[in-house]
Amino acid sequence: MTNSTVRFLLNNDLVTIENIDPNLTVLQYLREIQFKSGTKEGCASGDCGACTVVLAELASDLNGEDKNDQLHYKSINSCITFVGNLHGKQLITVEDLKNGAQLHHAQQAIVDNHGSQCGFCTPGFVMSSFALHKHNQTPSRDEVLEALAGNLCRCTGYRSIIEAAITASSGSDQDSFAKHYQQTVTTLTELQKLPAPSLVGNGNNFIAPKNIDELAIELTREPKSTLVAGGTDLALSVTQNLATIDKLVYVGSVEELTTIEETDTEIVIGSALPYSKFIDTLHHYYPDLGEMIERIGSKQVRNTGTLGGNIGNASPIGDMPPALIALGATMTLHLDGVERTILVEDYFVDYKKTVLKTSEFIKSIQIPKPTAGQTLKLYKISKRIDDDISAVLAAFFIEQKDEKIANIRLAFGGMAAIPKRAPAAEAILLGNSLTTETVTKAKAALTTDFQPMSDVRASSQYRMTVAQNLIEKCYLELQNTKARNVIETRVVNHA
Repeated sequence: MTNSTVRFLLNNDLVTIENIDPNLTVLQYLREIQFKSGTKEGCASGDCGACTVVLAELASDLNGEDKNDQLHYKSINSCITFVGNLHGKQLITVEDLKNGAQLHHAQQAIVDNHGSQCGFCTPGFVMSSFALHKHNQTPSRDEVLEALAGNLCRCTGYRSIIEAAITASSGSDQDSFAKHYQQTVTTLTELQKLPAPSLVGNGNNFIAPKNIDELAIELTREPKSTLVAGGTDLALSVTQNLATIDKLVYVGSVEELTTIEETDTEIVIGSALPYSKFIDTLHHYYPDLGEMIERIGSKQVRNTGTLGGNIGNASPIGDMPPALIALGATMTLHLDGVERTILVEDYFVDYKKTVLKTSEFIKSIQIPKPTAGQTLKLYKISKRIDDDISAVLAAFFIEQKDEKIANIRLAFGGMAAIPKRAPAAEAILLGNSLTTETVTKAKAALTTDFQPMSDVRASSQYRMTVAQNLIEKCYLELQNTKARNVIETRVVNHA
């Protein structure tokens, strides 16, 4: 059973939309239908943050949230979010932050700190700051920098903007959203009880199944449907390439796909769970992986982008697949009630080709927990540190016993048509000690594992040289770690 409308709160007002093309983005909806021009279009690709708005969701729908906070506020890029994704949520825009003629604290802080010049990017900064302060009224400078990393200003430096964001919480408990908090919770709770929402417009369709059975039935009925979760990559086909998607199936409301669980041996992440919901867990077990995820897009992108989407689009430069391959992670696929589990490395067949069968979808990803002697090292090479696409991504899993390598997986992205391992280089290292000689041989063997291409991000020669040097970098870092451990042990024993 479906509900042929999409309902959500636009600021504090209940809105129902129908007969709207589901390819419409939230940015277009605000500017062209609601005539709210405060939200700006800068890039239409989720890079500049001028279009930033805030979504409030029921925390009960978000695994791991503090249940004392019934609403979770997050910044998103409205330019790459489809309008159907809004169902059951509260959409907050810059125009409605103020209370009558009085600016909201996040806005007033920008004024007081002289943080706006031309003003084009300012609404996006305000919304990112607003979302941050809804969860943390005393953020550190580093937390502010993370929250604002997806917002670009072309007029000035960022000092005044950062200072404004640090102080934006003064009296924030008095804003209109705080005053309507319980009413908002009640309204969103009622909306969540409605049947799966759908949209039909311009001959295009959208539906948002609520559980895995509804999703499986929908894909069996319409096998050519396009799955969408965060849409951080998919939406670019609409905003940049002017494509039209006939049938969108939103998986962000499927309960079984939006959870994270831990067993004694592994971490199980639902394919539609956003990065921001599992980054802390992965950082705890694999610090390099947590730090790398912080470089995947901006805060806005990580608030909506998903692990299933990063794997599912089968891009050779996706950041997560090499790390998952190196870790020996598995993934569970679902087809009309039947499930199978495969290694992530076996998912990829050729450029943009995978082992997915018709109507099959990714349910979850299982990541093994580390044990003694195991190390994961990750290296992302890109032109910018933050919010950039990799030229090369190297993921090295090494298990050492008695000074020798007992298990090793070297995986690379950007070096072939698919993310893949380097079997020749692995064979050189397996069973041997890490030495300058074995590392030199492994670097040479890498030329038989890959013949990388040249493109706008890097030449073939550059990619190969970097990949070889990263093997040596990993070796040197492990040697330094070993030396530090020896020194620390001696200091403790001496004490």
